[in-house]
Amino acid sequence: MFEMFEYDFMQRAFIAGLFIATLASISGTFIVLKRYSLMSETLAHSALVGVAVGLVAGYNPLWMAVVVAILSAWLIEYLRSAFSLYSDAILSIILSGSLAIAVIIVSLGGAFNNSLFSYLFGSILSVSSEDVMTILFFGSLSLAFLLLFSKELYFIAYDEEVAKTSGLKVKFLNFLLVTVVAIIIALSIRVVGSLLVGALMVIPTVAALQYRVGFRNTMLISLFFALFSVIAGMSISFYFSLPSGATIVLSIIFIFILSLIINKK
Repeated sequence: MFEMFEYDFMQRAFIAGLFIATLASISGTFIVLKRYSLMSETLAHSALVGVAVGLVAGYNPLWMAVVVAILSAWLIEYLRSAFSLYSDAILSIILSGSLAIAVIIVSLGGAFNNSLFSYLFGSILSVSSEDVMTILFFGSLSLAFLLLFSKELYFIAYDEEVAKTSGLKVKFLNFLLVTVVAIIIALSIRVVGSLLVGALMVIPTVAALQYRVGFRNTMLISLFFALFSVIAGMSISFYFSLPSGATIVLSIIFIFILSLIINKK
């Protein structure tokens, strides 16, 4: 099994994959508790607009994905708080609009090639050293924020109105949370792809919730599931020449089904 680590691209892939799994599972816990699961899919499609701009204009697609995802996250939170719109409706509108814009950009720029498909479905084995450094830098900042404000974010996810009356800066924390989630999702699309990134963020948490063991233990179980899924998925991908993003997601779904069976009673 360990012969795959003889290759530099596998070493980079495991570093990026395990770090992204850590970020996605921890942030996913807050997203799921806020009933904001569709956020991951929406921001993934928004990040795809940044990828399209980067491919057409010649900029780094990963950096552009981060910028556009953050702007989209701010727009979503502004519309939700300023106009009292339903969250799922806002997410659906942004998701559809972002995908349409991305398709138009790549069509006009003639960038509908293998590079775009690697961001659609993930291409962890082609992650470069620059991508790894970008993921580690932005990911470390995001992880630090999540751990530093974990109690406040949990309070907001549990009951936003009570959090307001308790004196917490709910609007500020919400904007910071969606910003962090946007960064994590933009970084993740290189690993699992924009069409599959929602699974890496949501399914481990949903599987962990089946065990009903409290917030902190749920987060730890979700983290374990995500890390195991990345290791299993990438190993299967390497030895059977299968798409890495898809095998990671199928590994997560297998764990989710197993969790349902174990906790059926």
